[in-house]
Amino acid sequence: MHFIGFLIIGLIAGYIAERVMRGRGAGLVINLIVGVIGAYIGGWLVGVLGLHLEGTIWSLITAVIGAVILLFIVGLFKKS
Repeated sequence: MHFIGFLIIGLIAGYIAERVMRGRGAGLVINLIVGVIGAYIGGWLVGVLGLHLEGTIWSLITAVIGAVILLFIVGLFKKS
């Protein structure tokens, strides 16, 4: 059940990040991939900062922040 929850949070985070970065509707699978990678990026960043955030809401916020960072970096390479 933990894995399914992780995927759901990743999907929601990818969708929110796409909207924040004004995406073009990449689709369900791409949102899921972006959200899951963003969750890892956000988790790493939170660990580097020494924060200990727990709970579903904090997991979602962390994943969204990571996904926005990921989309920003991808956007930099796309424009080049």
